[in-house]
This record gives sequence, structure tokens and C-alpha cells, in this order.
Amino acid sequence: MKTSLFLFAALFFLTPAKNAFFDEKCYQLKGRCMDHCKKNEELVALCQKSLKCCLTLQSCGKTKFDD
Repeated sequence: MKTSLFLFAALFFLTPAKNAFFDEKCYQLKGRCMDHCKKNEELVALCQKSLKCCLTLQSCGKTKFDD
């Protein structure tokens, strides 16, 4: 009984944690289907179930041509 209660409690608290590995992929497997895009993401397409396909933007880092 104690073991089943412990397992239930552990699974109950771990369930809300999302892992990016299990998110639905879109846009040639580069984007993720989400409710809302974050500040550093761009809406590139629409997914099923009224979700948005969000693609992480590249940072404006220094390139080899910048001197």
C-alpha cells in the first residue's frame, strides 16, 4: 500500500513537467507545436488542434565576415 501511494505521488508531481523531446514537431522537424510562441520564437506555420508551429530565432552573433 505504501509503495503504490509513493508511486502515485511521484507520478502525480512529475506529470506536469514537459519535455521538449515529446513535443509535436513541425516545419521539417525544426519547430515545435505550442499554444503560444515565446519571445525568442517565430510563428512559421499552424499545427493541428489550433496550435502554432514555433521556430526558435537565431541570435545575432558575430560572423566570420564581421571585423
